[in-house]
Amino acid sequence: MIKRLARCIREYKWAAILSPLCMVGEVAMEVMIPLVMAELYDHGITMQNMEVVVRQSVLLVILAVFSLCFGVASATFASKAGTGFAKNLRHDMFHHVQNFSFSNIDKFSTASIVTRLTSDVANLQMTFQMMIRMAVRSPMMLILAMVSAMNISVKLSLVFCAALPVLIIALAALVPMVFKIFDRVFRTYDRLNNVVQENIHGIRVVKSFVREDKETRKFTDISGSIYADFCKAERIMALNNPIMQLCVYGCMLAISWLGAQMVVASGNNEALGLTTGQLSSMFTYVTQILSSLMMFSMVFVMLTMSRAPLKRCYEILTETPDLTSPAEDALTEVADGSIDFEGVSFRYSATANHRALKEVSLHIPSGATVGILGGTGSSKTTLVQLIPRLYDVSEGTLKVGGVDVRKYDLDTLRDNVAMVLQKNVLFSGTIKENLRWGNPDATDEELVHACRLACAHDFIMGFPDQYDHKIEQGGTNVSGGQKQRLCIARALLKKPKILILDDSTSAVDTRTDAMIRQAFREEIPGTTKLIIAQRVASVQDADMIVIMENGMVNAVGTHEELLKTSTIYQEVFYSQQKGEDE
Repeated sequence: MIKRLARCIREYKWAAILSPLCMVGEVAMEVMIPLVMAELYDHGITMQNMEVVVRQSVLLVILAVFSLCFGVASATFASKAGTGFAKNLRHDMFHHVQNFSFSNIDKFSTASIVTRLTSDVANLQMTFQMMIRMAVRSPMMLILAMVSAMNISVKLSLVFCAALPVLIIALAALVPMVFKIFDRVFRTYDRLNNVVQENIHGIRVVKSFVREDKETRKFTDISGSIYADFCKAERIMALNNPIMQLCVYGCMLAISWLGAQMVVASGNNEALGLTTGQLSSMFTYVTQILSSLMMFSMVFVMLTMSRAPLKRCYEILTETPDLTSPAEDALTEVADGSIDFEGVSFRYSATANHRALKEVSLHIPSGATVGILGGTGSSKTTLVQLIPRLYDVSEGTLKVGGVDVRKYDLDTLRDNVAMVLQKNVLFSGTIKENLRWGNPDATDEELVHACRLACAHDFIMGFPDQYDHKIEQGGTNVSGGQKQRLCIARALLKKPKILILDDSTSAVDTRTDAMIRQAFREEIPGTTKLIIAQRVASVQDADMIVIMENGMVNAVGTHEELLKTSTIYQEVFYSQQKGEDE
């Protein structure tokens, strides 16, 4: 897991290496300072030797400056490595998500993916920066200070050995207790983001039903759960600090008592025992050793908190996309727009018992206009989503241009299939920028031509900035019908061999709907057109009409044929005809 995420360091590898090296230099300077101070006190101030005082004072300044420089360099390199690691990790995760199939995305909620790309990566960034600094500083300080202390007095250094087991036992007892709490916290963050996303996305519905209070209570409840879990975890981890302080002051008392006895016994003679300068150095080393242990405990806390984000980011990076291009000999050209369903069945997951599509067999010739009708839940949308391989068939074979869709390069197949979905999506930007999603190299003339076919040109020219009119996020500043027509124009710019309109004219009036269909017949006769609709008028002039019921093809024929043979079509037609007559 760690090895996989470590690949995200990449070009920041040298910064990640130099930061701990500089930290080692800083620690070495800090450990040398107490030794110089002892020499200054014992052989300079005590002996009133100004030469030693000056020499040791200069040496102290040099050590302090070098320590500062090493510290600044370490922090700079760590900052660069940490932010670079986070940038690469976000890039890799987002890039990998772009290759997910719908079934992969269904496995992770949208809110969860957003949390992993933001909060989880930020937590890992802080942990990584701490690891390349504090995780190096702590053991190095512990080792070097311990060696220096033992060099002064092995007897006094044994005091530390009594404190270490206490600290180790405390950490071993506290850390596992908070693992489960932090796991739960980050799952709750997903729920929190989901609530926020739903609320902002559906704010018009919330306000129209005056449900602000209910949404606020929902948010407050989840936010309160996060607060309670964090408080519980922090209360447990807070026990670490008094235990640490107990060890620090206990060691200082022991060293003060034992050290004072050794100083008195030696008569301030270094050869016989311990000097006053060496005792003061021991106090410094006590602080350094125990502060390094405190840092070590902080590293443990950060590792505890980052365990859940680490696992969640790893899940995204190692998720295998269900739909991929063939490894070898992928076809990069679609011959025509013919479509063949041969005994196709489909389940949304391998473990699902229910089949959304059941043994569908259907031949659609290239260039044909096909209407698809059926009640809600009859799997009309599911049927057409298989054509550009948004999902793969569970059983049977689906062919486009006479070739199994699984043999095509995915980009090639989807470039030749334009789909206007039920939920029309426009992105923030100008109308031109949205239209050029269909063809980035489209000229202004091609944009106008596509918009004329989609009956969008006239209302675009009514905007003050015309084709440079700014579209708000989600297309909230245009009507539903305008949004649908812009999405149709965007699809037409792809110049596809197959055009799928999934109930994408439901928000336009029947006259505009008829004009769009007439433009399709005249301008793109070679494109296979699949039109899912609720109105019979939208498909009655199609070359063939497919009636779907319970995931199966109930009937196929022209308008006149189905009026004679299909009960479902008759019911729909006469109910709509009656409404028009009235």
